[in-house]
Amino acid sequence: MSTIARIGIVTVSDRASRGEYEDRGGPALIEYFKEVLTSAWEPESVIIPDERPLVDETLRQLADEKGCCLIVTTGGTGPSPRDITPEATEAVCEKMMPGFGELMRQESLKAVPTAILSRQTAGIRGGSLIINLPGQPKAIKECLDAVMPAIPYCIDLIEGPFLTTDPDRIVAFRPKKKS
Repeated sequence: MSTIARIGIVTVSDRASRGEYEDRGGPALIEYFKEVLTSAWEPESVIIPDERPLVDETLRQLADEKGCCLIVTTGGTGPSPRDITPEATEAVCEKMMPGFGELMRQESLKAVPTAILSRQTAGIRGGSLIINLPGQPKAIKECLDAVMPAIPYCIDLIEGPFLTTDPDRIVAFRPKKKS
């Protein structure tokens, strides 16, 4: 019996939520996972404004009610007053996973010096891994390429569905089992 993984895709943007700006981050995430994942999955996509209580509630709902094993956010990770995605992520998670943000910033710094301004983070809420990503499609791809090798194993460790990747695109790391 195969389990279909649910992946939460959250665009955090005042303008996109009002229809004033085309959401490019959410569609870029869906395309990325279509390209990389070979296991069955389905998206749970939402576009919400940069309102802290709403971001908190959306992350909780995707984790607790929708059963998403992976929740990725796009937007709201910069230093401006309305950028609150990392704070919402920290508020709803039981365990923080700082290595994800560290690696994504390191990768982004190869492309732009302003990557140091990014406050991306990641954490665990129950059986969900939540990862904050930048808003630009190119940066989303660069950051996910950096951390994707570890995501399937992290989901294994939190007892989520078994995710597989296209090895020609991303090789998921899993420790070899001792015999």
